[in-house]
Amino acid sequence: MKPTGLILLILAIAIPASSTHAGKTADKIHPLRPQDGSSGHRIPGISCLSWRLAVEMDNIRDWDLVPWSCEGYVGHYMLGHQYRKDCNAAAWAAYDYAKGLTLKKDGKDVWVFDIDDTSLSNLPYYARPDNAFGAKEYNETTFKEWEMEGKAPAVPATLYLYKRLLKLGFKIVFISGKSESLRSITVYSMKKVGYHTWEKLILKQTSESATTAMVYKSKERKELEEAGYRILGNMGDQWSDLLGTHVGNRTFKVPNPMFYIA
Repeated sequence: MKPTGLILLILAIAIPASSTHAGKTADKIHPLRPQDGSSGHRIPGISCLSWRLAVEMDNIRDWDLVPWSCEGYVGHYMLGHQYRKDCNAAAWAAYDYAKGLTLKKDGKDVWVFDIDDTSLSNLPYYARPDNAFGAKEYNETTFKEWEMEGKAPAVPATLYLYKRLLKLGFKIVFISGKSESLRSITVYSMKKVGYHTWEKLILKQTSESATTAMVYKSKERKELEEAGYRILGNMGDQWSDLLGTHVGNRTFKVPNPMFYIA
């Protein structure tokens, strides 16, 4: 990373969310508060910070639920300044990389984004007491009801990066595990918060419902490359967004300690 880029990255982490690109979008997320627990409390038998770090590093895999004793810690992290700073750091690192590239200007240089909890935030849903920031079992019915409301705000740092990449000349491709049946509400939700254009928005077909995220997304990226696209960047909140095959020249992970998708 160039010195200038490093300075910008440090500034992005240090600037309070109220004065960053988070803007009005963040205001829809962060007035929420955890139902119980707070950071700084000692939790007997487990270090929740260490657990979160292990999850983000992909050292802990195939986990089902946030440890119940860490529900308050995870909620405080997600609703507090640190989550926003961590997202900002990922976005600024990605932008610093992207602006140093020379695009071929043939419309084939693409950046791939995941949607759920990368581009659109489901934090208002997971902050509900019946979800407890991932400490309670996932409820497919209530999550689909939340999706159909079309109220998911943007992840501010990702929206910022998206806009910068468009100005640089990148084509944007969204690859999501959302069902194809949700295309209309997904398009509405995306455009509502500022994702106004893209090259492709790829959703999962019903016939692929049993396919793991890693296998499905690898296949879709392969098809992109076979169509002549060059994947120069790839951003997601799950390791299954970023591992597998045809992952692109660089990958960038958005933090998410609330759930795991293989």
